[in-house]
Amino acid sequence: MDAENLEREHRLNVSRQLPKGFRARRGLNWGVIGLLYTSFYMCRYNFSIANKSIATEFGFSNEQIGWIITVNMFAYGCGQIINGLLADKLGGKRAMLIGAAGTVIMNILFGVASFWGLLGLFIMLRGIDGYLQAFGSPGFIKINVTWFNKRERGKFSGIFGFMINLGRLGIFWLGPSLLAGFTLFGMFHVDPLHWRWLFWVPAGIATLVALVFAFVVKATPEEAGYHIADLKEPDSVANGGAEEGKDPTIKDVFFRIVTNPVIWLVAFAYACTGTVRQSVDQWFPRYIQEVFNTDLKSTHFFLLGTLIPIVASAGSLISGYISDTFVNGRRAPVAAVIYFIETIIIILAAQMSTLNGVIVFFVLIAFTANSTHSLLGTAAAMDIGGRKMAGFAAGVIDSFQYFGGLLAGFLLGRLLDGKGWVFDAFSRMHELILGTPPEGHMGWGLYFYFMAPFGMTGCVLILIAARMSKKRGMTL
Repeated sequence: MDAENLEREHRLNVSRQLPKGFRARRGLNWGVIGLLYTSFYMCRYNFSIANKSIATEFGFSNEQIGWIITVNMFAYGCGQIINGLLADKLGGKRAMLIGAAGTVIMNILFGVASFWGLLGLFIMLRGIDGYLQAFGSPGFIKINVTWFNKRERGKFSGIFGFMINLGRLGIFWLGPSLLAGFTLFGMFHVDPLHWRWLFWVPAGIATLVALVFAFVVKATPEEAGYHIADLKEPDSVANGGAEEGKDPTIKDVFFRIVTNPVIWLVAFAYACTGTVRQSVDQWFPRYIQEVFNTDLKSTHFFLLGTLIPIVASAGSLISGYISDTFVNGRRAPVAAVIYFIETIIIILAAQMSTLNGVIVFFVLIAFTANSTHSLLGTAAAMDIGGRKMAGFAAGVIDSFQYFGGLLAGFLLGRLLDGKGWVFDAFSRMHELILGTPPEGHMGWGLYFYFMAPFGMTGCVLILIAARMSKKRGMTL
């Protein structure tokens, strides 16, 4: 019997062994967890909608706005490492509840801070929020690694990406309506609201979902009364194949993860994903406002704000399916191809001079960036960390997405202001490569060129990681 038939037979056997009601219980569990994670992202991407309103009201430059983004990303990245370790000891459910309570409080306080308008206060609150939100991802993965076996994790990573993008879609729809006013059920009219409501309303939504989560979700199948051998797979090579049933100490978890060079190569590749992804997510509303004078209630923004999350979800799902089905659960080959395609797309995007053309390429970049995001930050992290160390493995790898993303804050902000050494360096590179200086809109003409080097670097790093993992007897 060939490998494909053996794999099919194995899946059929596993399906037959599943207790009655398990799939329904897992679906309910996952659905509630996913909705809570969706609300986390509504509380995160609200800032990109408020970006221009905050800058206009208080006279902040792009670089100053960028510092709010950078500190948030840095705190989130550090939090992923620390909280990933804590999630392995506290459990995924407790970790997610801590994150939910934290982001609710910080979003409320960020809205309240609008009455003072102090840059330092905004930076501090968004930084604390970043750290507390970092309990969400390791907790999410920690719970679900016990409910999904290895052959399902690529698809799960796609669903994970879908929940992220559902949160983005929610705030991209809700945010402009809050700023412009709306009519509810054709009867109740709400006048245009101050941008602070972009932080208060998502906080209220997160509160309601967290209450349901607290009472419904079970952290492991065993807690729900299911004992399934296929889900109790041996720990991965990355954590040393710890004896089943024996929980590793924090020291064991820490050293087994941080001394694995494959994890660090994946992490640095993931940092490249973070720079591209956050450059789009944090700045695309501002880009179309500044360059094309587009209002957030316009059809163009509605189209872009809708397509980016939908296509990003498709990228997560398709890449996960391909890695599970066509390359036997390997993540690196698929990620490398996507990084290469992404680089080409970014370079082509820089040549667009029409709003419709820019919308098309924003959508394509979102597809590629979110494909590598779910493959490396979720599926690869679970594969490398195994059941007992998935939280910390995910925390280390995912943290680098945000360390890379912090470059999309102050550094990209300074470039967009059209001044300083960053602008001079990219302008010089533009002139050397293309023979002409960047045109118009100050630094906005270099916006896409800022992202391009990171796509190619990610491709090279993940190929090196794949080769090294093979030598170490791992599958990446």
